[in-house]
Amino acid sequence: MNILICNDDGVYAEGIKALYSELRKEHTVTVVAPLEERSTTGHTLSLDVPLRLVKVEEGIYGCSGFPADCSLIGFGHILKSKPDLIISGINRGANLGQDIYYSGTMAAAREACFHGIPGIAVSTACDFMNHNLRNINYQTAATFIAEIVSKIELDYFEPMTVLNVNVPDCPTDKLKGVKLTELGFRKYSEEISEREDFKGRSYYWIGGVYKGFVGEEGTDCHAVDQGYISVTPLNLLGRKAETLNNWTRVIESF
Repeated sequence: MNILICNDDGVYAEGIKALYSELRKEHTVTVVAPLEERSTTGHTLSLDVPLRLVKVEEGIYGCSGFPADCSLIGFGHILKSKPDLIISGINRGANLGQDIYYSGTMAAAREACFHGIPGIAVSTACDFMNHNLRNINYQTAATFIAEIVSKIELDYFEPMTVLNVNVPDCPTDKLKGVKLTELGFRKYSEEISEREDFKGRSYYWIGGVYKGFVGEEGTDCHAVDQGYISVTPLNLLGRKAETLNNWTRVIESF
């Protein structure tokens, strides 16, 4: 399969390296990712500034733009023909519930859908508050994505449908399993921190602390909290996926 990989953590991020290393064992893989971190930038496109490309090594490119830019540049310029699949990630941190609307990781996969290319977004749900971020288990997510790619047919992806995958931050042998889920809802304190610079001028940080999730069983938030990989088909037009039975069979095969 011919696969394009993007992300929002940057071309040098450990997550994208793990995904590239795993997928290239069986597939033709090209990487186009931001030259700097672009987390939480949503579906931004650089329409008012030029984009620049840096060839990091053969088949791996850094782009000065945002994740959706990288997706467009990848299949619209670098590749000679559209890829079979675009995978965005592996993101450092979860993309669960309403957070998908802020996510640059999701944007790169969503941009693929806009152009008729199947897209998968994948994240490792690490805990930023209580975790040594140098020891994230990206390989667990990389291995799962390689397995699911080997099991699916591309026609499982309905038009305008992207697959959102969240993997617990643990070794593979500690996973409880895989669940087909719907979006949940995450709660944050949404604090605005006011500070003062050395000239006495006020500036602000949008911050806030994660306060848990609305805990319905069957949601992505609940599945990951219980130690399961969450796989969520998202139709961008709000329609119920007609191929859910196919995805159910894939998930049940794990």
